[in-house]
Amino acid sequence: MESLRELYRIGTGPSASHTLGPRAAAERFRARAPGAARYRVALYGSLASTGRGHLTDAAMTAALAPAPVEFLWRADRALPMHPNGMELEALGADGAVIDRWRVYSVGGGALREEGAAAPPAVYDRSSASTLLAWASDNGQPLWAYVVEREGPAIAGYLAEAWRAMQEAIERGLCAEGALPGPLRLGRKAAAHLRKARRLAEPFRGSGVLAAYALAVAEENAAGGRVVTAPTCGAAGVLPAVLRFLQEQLACAEPEILHALATAGLFGNVVKANASISGAEVGCQGEVGTACAMAAAAATQLMGGTPPQIEYAAEMGLEHHLGLTCDPVAGLVQIPCIERNAMAAARALDCAAFALLSDGRHRITFDQVVAAMRSTGKDLPSLYRETAEGGLARVYRAE
Repeated sequence: MESLRELYRIGTGPSASHTLGPRAAAERFRARAPGAARYRVALYGSLASTGRGHLTDAAMTAALAPAPVEFLWRADRALPMHPNGMELEALGADGAVIDRWRVYSVGGGALREEGAAAPPAVYDRSSASTLLAWASDNGQPLWAYVVEREGPAIAGYLAEAWRAMQEAIERGLCAEGALPGPLRLGRKAAAHLRKARRLAEPFRGSGVLAAYALAVAEENAAGGRVVTAPTCGAAGVLPAVLRFLQEQLACAEPEILHALATAGLFGNVVKANASISGAEVGCQGEVGTACAMAAAAATQLMGGTPPQIEYAAEMGLEHHLGLTCDPVAGLVQIPCIERNAMAAARALDCAAFALLSDGRHRITFDQVVAAMRSTGKDLPSLYRETAEGGLARVYRAE
């Protein structure tokens, strides 16, 4: 598995796979072909289907500026390695192709090339079962494995990610008005928080939690700065749970950073053995993984054992199996924003359920990851971030 620095990427929304990844690809291509008179970019599959709503063209145009960019939208064709394929061409003044690059945005802002070697592994274990075995054999908490493999410096990066998460919450709670795009969807986080603070428990707590998740998800939808956890579209789940529990339990920052580390391990297991790309496996890979990560973090913060942590993560992912990625109008707004709030609440429920148990259960996290992968592959493409099915189709038909 890769470093948690690759899982927790700090960048601007609204989409890790459709904005962060393509922007990074454009920046790299401009560096290797800086003398081009103009560029031509062909977007395939899901990138073409929802690229306009996800600001793919805007992000790439900015990265390739000041040279003009021509976009070819080929939604009816997918390149062989992944649904999010793109081909970038640099053209000279005479129109001749100077350089050409085919690359894929595979989820979470990561890029991959066909035939390229896998990124170097930082972790020598890539399953939840082996992580539990390490914790048991060494008498250590799960987060200690992160420090062992990445070194003490990882704490500094996690602290930076946590600051960015908190800043996204604060900005989202202060902003009001409509989000960009044709839906003109109004922001809800600020109003939710004001109303929640007037409620009695337990409704007050659930309302505050929802407001935190909405704040980050709305910031992402507006193109604000967020942290992929594991993606931009699911970026509100983990910060909301961590902020809520920090306030409820008076957690010190080191505890929060340890929870981030443990959550990252479970996100990395999904990333290594299945996918966090909505274009590849649907929203179960994004919001489902985020829920599992948040459930693991919450269970640890509430004193759970490694088996209980794994159980909570397993439930968080299991009960999102089959979740489709069907963004209305190709925007990361409906149903994405509300899904962040619902997944945050479910994560806390999973943590509470796991803490009531001794951690023993029949279906393992690794088995659910395998089921998620196969379920995602079986989903028709119209339910995998193409805005062609589900809610996107129903709303368009009205």
